[in-house]
Amino acid sequence: MISENNRTERRRVVITGLGVVSPNGVGADAYETSLRQGVSGIDTIASFDPSPLPCRVAGEVKDVRLDALLSPRELKRTGRAVHLAIAATRPASSRGSRS
Repeated sequence: MISENNRTERRRVVITGLGVVSPNGVGADAYETSLRQGVSGIDTIASFDPSPLPCRVAGEVKDVRLDALLSPRELKRTGRAVHLAIAATRPASSRGSRS
């Protein structure tokens, strides 16, 4: 943004919402409950066959409904990281305030 005296002004961004998509909880409330109860998100890998790998455990996000957030076409055209980012962003924007 440029002011009247042609100086560039900095705009500040304030994050007021929270969206969580993690192996031990999807949603801020579920995540907080898991943390307080000491629930681990680490488990045997279920999304693919891990037998060729030396490690067969990981923190996989399992309880997220991606088909409710994105169309089948968008699910095919984008990667899992994008899916999870959208899944976290939507609740964050609805929980936060805008100014």
